[in-house]
Amino acid sequence: MRFFVIISALFLMSSCGPGMNKILKSKDAAYKLKMAEAFYTKKKYNKAQLIYEDILPYYKTTPQFQDIYYKYAYAAYYQRDYAMAENYFKTFLESFPNSPKSEEIEYMRAYAFYKQSPKPELDQSNTFKAVGFMQTFINTHPGSVRLPEANRILDDLRKKLEIKDYKSAKLYYDMGFYRAAGVSFAALLENFPESQIADEYKMMSVKSYYLFAENSIIDKKAERFKSVMDECREFLDRFPESKYKADIEKYMAMSQTQIQKFNNNEQVKKTS
Repeated sequence: MRFFVIISALFLMSSCGPGMNKILKSKDAAYKLKMAEAFYTKKKYNKAQLIYEDILPYYKTTPQFQDIYYKYAYAAYYQRDYAMAENYFKTFLESFPNSPKSEEIEYMRAYAFYKQSPKPELDQSNTFKAVGFMQTFINTHPGSVRLPEANRILDDLRKKLEIKDYKSAKLYYDMGFYRAAGVSFAALLENFPESQIADEYKMMSVKSYYLFAENSIIDKKAERFKSVMDECREFLDRFPESKYKADIEKYMAMSQTQIQKFNNNEQVKKTS
């Protein structure tokens, strides 16, 4: 990360013209700070960040340091360098735990992870981090004016995780890995019990377990169809008004037929 900052600084020095080079070569820290503030005000965040980076060591033990570092972190954020901004927000909180700005920066750190959260199909490490940090913010700042937005973001993040898990479960089903699909859809229901399509997850779990039983070896069929019937009863208890009720009753009836067929075959074996 430090290497990246140095490379970026060299690039900016070469592309910002002689005026920028003059500022960075100056030995006057106060002059540099003045210019950094001017660039920041004009939203020229790349130039502001470069100068802030240069003068941080000069101001580290001064009262201005907190404000400088605050703007330094935001300069990265405004350039959409969210990974770097998150790191700077983290350092701000570690350096100034009692700052009046600490609540804001805690939120912004969580928000920086939110901005790095990718599409559901991709790795969701940053999504999990965003959920963790945003939930912590909500728990520790129950009176914050940022609470409505924090809750909205948390819902958005959880929906993304739900979509990813759904696609994984559906992929197992489409590939014919019915046991894995049944387990995955059951986990979906457990992890997102308040989902608007919770009954669909349970229905798909039932359907997957039925197909798993149907494709099992003879000796395992009866036991597994009994498990399907148990799943069907759970569905009807939990979702008595579901639009999938008729489908579940169908799977229960088919499972009962399969069990009866197995029992009849066993009876024939015993009498022959």
